[in-house]
Amino acid sequence: MTGEGRKARLKAPPHSCETHSHVYGPQYPLAPGEGRNPHAEASVEAYERMLARLGVERGVIVQPSAYGTDNRATLDAIAAMGVHRARGVIMTSPDVGKAELMKLHDAGGRGMRFFLFPGGDLGLDVIDDVSAKVADLGWHVQVQGHGEEMAEWAPILKRLPCDSVIDHIGRVPVEGGVDNPAFRALLDVVETGKVWVKLSAPYHTSKSDPPLYDDLTDRVGALVAARPDRMVWAANWPHPHFPMDQKPDDADCLDVMAHWVPDEATRNAILADNPAKLYGFD
Repeated sequence: MTGEGRKARLKAPPHSCETHSHVYGPQYPLAPGEGRNPHAEASVEAYERMLARLGVERGVIVQPSAYGTDNRATLDAIAAMGVHRARGVIMTSPDVGKAELMKLHDAGGRGMRFFLFPGGDLGLDVIDDVSAKVADLGWHVQVQGHGEEMAEWAPILKRLPCDSVIDHIGRVPVEGGVDNPAFRALLDVVETGKVWVKLSAPYHTSKSDPPLYDDLTDRVGALVAARPDRMVWAANWPHPHFPMDQKPDDADCLDVMAHWVPDEATRNAILADNPAKLYGFD
């Protein structure tokens, strides 16, 4: 069952936070055009079991593309966990009003998702308008897409009135290592202090064997060296792109942080202090 597995070897610090997972359920209708949902068993209860065995206290639920702009699954999960422990990244239509955003904020929303793959409802053509709406609430915009386009995103992210969060180590193709031009563009925007990066889902780009994904070690090291205060960690549970019998072990997703970020103080900040600031936890 999703959420089960071994305990993590790495001891997470107090107030640690997992910053990117999705909750699904058969009670929530799929967005138009979406196929059968293979993750209906990925409930908030299963998510909490996963956090417990990893020793992680807090979580961030990210709206799945499967549900489009119907945020009920995400909001129900936050409510079940309590806003003292959970936050959300939401997807709405670009014409969302101030009153609706305030309701979402009170319910635990702290970011707006820009998923630049098929199924995403918000694109870069509206990111200026949407970011202006959420900036007053202290929200960020969260961006995931083809990482080789990072140089095209960079000037957009720099001009936004709110912070940005880049998913999954940027999803920049692994070729070229730290000298890949798209990765250099990612480093450049991170150094501004306006852009955060989730150290998560290395399997999207790595060609090295799990669980260490060694061909990304230098990249993570470069990001951490540039702005350790702008890095956060995520498991990407329930790993939606994997069949049920091939999903990564979530404990491996945490344990690799000991390999990527060997300095304990820096690692603990990434696991606890940084997400507390980004998502507005007490």
